[in-house]
Amino acid sequence: MIPVLTPDEVRAVDAAAPESVDVLIARAGAAVAGEAIDLLGGAYGRRIVVVAGKGNNGADGRQAARLLRRRGAQVEVVDAAEAPAELAPADLVIDAAYGTGFRGTWDPPETGDPVLAVDIPSGVDALTGEAGNATWEAVRTVTFQAVKPGHLFGRGAELVGEIVVADIGLDVSSARVWLLEDEDIVLPQRRRDAHKWQTAVWVVAGSPGMSGAPHLATRAAQRAGAGYVRLSVPGGVPGEGAPTEAVGVPLPASGWADEVLAGLDRFKALLVGPGLGRGSDDDVRRLVAGASVPMVVDGDGLTALGREPAVGPNTILTPHDGEHERLTGSKPAADRVAAARSLAATTGGVALLKGSTTVVADPAGRVLLSATGDARLATAGTGDVLSGIIAALLACGVARLEAAAWGAHLHGLAAQAGPARGLVAGDLVDRLPEVLSAVG
Repeated sequence: MIPVLTPDEVRAVDAAAPESVDVLIARAGAAVAGEAIDLLGGAYGRRIVVVAGKGNNGADGRQAARLLRRRGAQVEVVDAAEAPAELAPADLVIDAAYGTGFRGTWDPPETGDPVLAVDIPSGVDALTGEAGNATWEAVRTVTFQAVKPGHLFGRGAELVGEIVVADIGLDVSSARVWLLEDEDIVLPQRRRDAHKWQTAVWVVAGSPGMSGAPHLATRAAQRAGAGYVRLSVPGGVPGEGAPTEAVGVPLPASGWADEVLAGLDRFKALLVGPGLGRGSDDDVRRLVAGASVPMVVDGDGLTALGREPAVGPNTILTPHDGEHERLTGSKPAADRVAAARSLAATTGGVALLKGSTTVVADPAGRVLLSATGDARLATAGTGDVLSGIIAALLACGVARLEAAAWGAHLHGLAAQAGPARGLVAGDLVDRLPEVLSAVG
């Protein structure tokens, strides 16, 4: 996992470093120069413009300039505060104007040349990713020791290009937020004597005439490792919306929570909410209050919980921004990590805040991020697939924080494995086996 540090945390880590600022700047400048050489395929004879500010970010850029000159590059250093309206043509522009401590807006000079950003593209808020419209778009950003939230959220995620994390010897063991990589997912293996009930999931979802959501969630749970999936649609026809391999068990239209609670002893995980409609609010609340197995609450199940619910440590809540507003009274603030942490602390459960970078927080403040998602997931039913994946991981014994974050990561990988255009939610389910095989 890659550590993620806020600007305040970065300053604390810098202050605690045993090395001098000059030593750290020398290391950072060397890392920047190395990335410039890599982008250009060499330095000799290349023309490079370094736009440098007055802080450490600018010092990193100036150190890189010195090193690149030694390698035969023609380097011009431009003071960020006195930059012209347009830069002279170059093979590469190094953006070392303003770093993670910058506040406000910055209007950079015009350039049509590729940009290598130092630490973060100038003008991007390192905490939230917010940025002015004129900020340069980098082809690559070299950052030091840890990713910053601004690399992953808002416009920052669109402006950073490829992110390279350079090790300059700082101690980041205090990080409480981590970005997942593929190798971080270690899927449980089935024992030779395994049987279906050891990884059984009960899906309570859908309503009469609304079979798509439970169908997608059920199929996703099956593909993600559940050995047995029971699907119940309150008030629906037995087996309605259930894939062939799932078992449909009827529930009444209302008052069904007691039946589910009475039958949970053989199940390892529970999923409630996708496509459920608004007639089951009381049952959802009773189920969440009484369930003894790990559970995922999604879709209409979240709405049923109402404002500021107390759900406890067994529960994973999976809101998008609108559902977050129904749970808390407001949409997430620009600091999405803080928003997820607050929801987890308030409810007592694990909170998964959906987005192109998904934030998963537990009540203790630990956070895992998944950045595998992209715009292809902005289509109906993909959230139902995600909830099914998470339920299956819970049933397989994965801890709640990891189950939610790994599920989001796998969900994004399945989207990446799909077509560039025309992806629908069912395509994600079909690609899960290859994704699981690749990471597992």
